[in-house]
Amino acid sequence: MRIAELYKSIQGEGRHTGVESIFVRTSGCNLRCGFCDTPYTSWQPEGDDRSVDEIMQQVVELQCTHVVLTGGEPMLHAELVPLTQRLRAIGSYITIETAGTLFLPVECDLLSISPKLANSRPPLAVGARWQQRHERDRHAPDVIRALISAHDYQFKFVVDSLNDCAEVEDYLREFNEIKCENVLLMPQGIDPETLARHETWLPQYCQQHDLTYCPRKQIEWFGYTRGT
Repeated sequence: MRIAELYKSIQGEGRHTGVESIFVRTSGCNLRCGFCDTPYTSWQPEGDDRSVDEIMQQVVELQCTHVVLTGGEPMLHAELVPLTQRLRAIGSYITIETAGTLFLPVECDLLSISPKLANSRPPLAVGARWQQRHERDRHAPDVIRALISAHDYQFKFVVDSLNDCAEVEDYLREFNEIKCENVLLMPQGIDPETLARHETWLPQYCQQHDLTYCPRKQIEWFGYTRGT
């Protein structure tokens, strides 16, 4: 599987914020979000092909219990299945970060699903083909239901406005089996100033709607930097 980067850092988002973790970032994505913060795994995919054995060797050398499999879209890679089995065998706590558009029979302790709202649409300037493909593929209800029936989960929505929040409300009405305590709203932005502007209203909105505000602590700790 193609790996863009593999490193040890601190989880900055979601349920395990603050937990030291190994991040295995796959390269390649079936979507093209306009606000993608890892374009080196989507728009201009980078990385080297590595075997499951090679990945496992690096993970073992880094000596950390929590392993986050992220991307790009890790569910694109069939090798994810034996990789998660091998990680389970050594006692790793496995989080998989996915957009929730593809299903694989993986092993994991937490599925971190980040459905793409209308605000993720790529600009027409990049080409109608990608815009149409993104809109076609970003919402996969059958996949979402299969994923949450198989795993413990959190939903992490990237929002930029109250209109986005209203779309989240519609989404949760469509999937009334999703538990609100597992739903996080995360501000769109890759710099402290933008994130600070969202903090003037988004935490209050979350409190009013029994949802969880999800800050992007890695931006606060390290800045917008690869390998963090």
